[in-house]
Amino acid sequence: MYSFQSRIRYSEIGLDGRLTLESLLDYYQDCSTFHSEDIGLGVEYLKEKHMVWVLSSWQIVVERYPGLCENVIISTAPYEFKGFVGYRNFWMETESGERVSYANSIWSLMDLDKMTPAKPPEEMLTGYALAPKLPMDYAPRKIVIPEGGIEQEKIQIKMHHLDTNGHVNNGQYVRIAAEYLPKNFQIRQMRAEYKKPAVLDDNICALVASSEDQTLYTISLNGEDGRPYSIIEFMGGHSK
Repeated sequence: MYSFQSRIRYSEIGLDGRLTLESLLDYYQDCSTFHSEDIGLGVEYLKEKHMVWVLSSWQIVVERYPGLCENVIISTAPYEFKGFVGYRNFWMETESGERVSYANSIWSLMDLDKMTPAKPPEEMLTGYALAPKLPMDYAPRKIVIPEGGIEQEKIQIKMHHLDTNGHVNNGQYVRIAAEYLPKNFQIRQMRAEYKKPAVLDDNICALVASSEDQTLYTISLNGEDGRPYSIIEFMGGHSK
């Protein structure tokens, strides 16, 4: 297990004065990055090995969004390796031990020379000490795209969308998709399935579908060929 402490910043809150889902996702991604860097298996290690971890899916559950200046502890732990696939949990707690959010993520290790999946080397298996799987209701990795979605205007990928791999950062897809949610929609669970990476100057065409009671929104972020880069599902309801 790996943890770090933080304090909710003004730049991380929304109109309601509470942490946004996108900022929560950033905390989780930063936590896994800090973990890898601190055990010597970070960005430079992967560059030397010509490898990269590619995120396949997210499932983030939110019990409560912390408020401005609230002190929090962010934790992560890998719980399984299966071939080239790695599984990792995350959670955020307050100083008093209240668990305000928890998550599951699935990653694939890729060989950049062959552009094929790769099994983790021994030092990686040893470095990432496995922990027990977090108790939660695990959703399927794949997200079904409902029929009847409404197509939105195209969005062109800019430099600020990209990460060090030259691809759109995982969190940016969620930020883009969240823009299509109704005002005051309170997200209680977010699922994301990543299909293929978008790069600079690609155009994303969002297809937005919702359930009849408007408690579930599914946004497929498609390329111009109609194939999805990512599919994001938001579950929640309208806050007062």
